[in-house]
Amino acid sequence: MTKYIALATAAICVGLDQWIKAWAYAGLIRTPVISGVFYLTYLENTGAAFGIFQGGAFVLAIVSLVILGGIFYLLLSGKITGTAMIWGFSMIFSGGVGNAIDRLFRGFVIDYLDFSPLFGFPIFNFADCLVVIGTVVVVVYILFFEKNKPTQPAQES
Repeated sequence: MTKYIALATAAICVGLDQWIKAWAYAGLIRTPVISGVFYLTYLENTGAAFGIFQGGAFVLAIVSLVILGGIFYLLLSGKITGTAMIWGFSMIFSGGVGNAIDRLFRGFVIDYLDFSPLFGFPIFNFADCLVVIGTVVVVVYILFFEKNKPTQPAQES
């Protein structure tokens, strides 16, 4: 049941991501939220994370769809177990779908969260946040909470 709730939440997150991006696309230029710290800034990113692989939106979309298909299959098949893992992968899935939609239908990803004056960090979006948070959840779970399976001692000959 958890996987279905997580996937339904992922669908809501994709909708929210696309709604925010449509709002930004409709006329956002640069709006200070906290002057000198945080702005809402419209940016069309034709590459991947941090602006790498510029102009490769179509290839990135295809690669993303293959990976997202794998995650979706693993979630539905029950091969991903544990609440944290299901939610983490669902977040990665929803963020990936949000950005893949942009790449396929616009040819670029809309970014708008801008902390660059404070940190010099690239502008990003809600979908990116979902991917990063989901990845952190999965990595932390694997590193600190995954039960280590006992290994069989080597048999002597």
